[in-house]
Amino acid sequence: MKNIVAINASPRIGWNTSQLVEAAAKGAKEAGAVADIIDLYKLEPFQGCISCFGCKLPKTFGRCVSKDGLSEVLDKIRKADGLILGSPNYLGNMTAGFRALYERLVFQSLTYNKERPNCNEHMIPVLFITTSNCDESIYNKIGYTAMLEGYKNMLERFVGPAKIMICGNTLQVDDYSKYDWTVFDPVQKKVNHEVAFPLKLKEAYEFGAGLV
Repeated sequence: MKNIVAINASPRIGWNTSQLVEAAAKGAKEAGAVADIIDLYKLEPFQGCISCFGCKLPKTFGRCVSKDGLSEVLDKIRKADGLILGSPNYLGNMTAGFRALYERLVFQSLTYNKERPNCNEHMIPVLFITTSNCDESIYNKIGYTAMLEGYKNMLERFVGPAKIMICGNTLQVDDYSKYDWTVFDPVQKKVNHEVAFPLKLKEAYEFGAGLV
């Protein structure tokens, strides 16, 4: 039976990214896999790569040696048959928690060796889910498409074949009237969420099943 690790890198448990990661994990489960869902922001404190180069030494080659809340997560990914990553877009990039995991996941396999640039011998498929409050139609214009392609390329080089799933124009809060956010149309946001988000959940489910 295949083992899928699903990571929600959003601090908002139960909201858009979290729900999409859970839908993808459900798809994997119902396709016959075991899926372990991890909420990154519920873990013990952790940090990004500290450039200690412990993963480049002979005794610990290819393994991040930092010991904190991410250590067990990295171990689980090493043993997994597939990986689901989900993060909202904060200020034009992924969350700080996602970045910390991404740095340590990728850098441990980078060898700085011309003959063997990647030491990861257990490449696995990756589903990368990302959400944002802006509409997907302007991703090219504002640079989001290029940014996501950069992540995809790096994941494919050091983790495994990657697919990106985008969910734009998300509903950020239940009650927009609490805030002076004049750039949003609350009615349109809610209508879009009611119509489009269930389709995105179905898409995530199908992507998750496809990992198995």
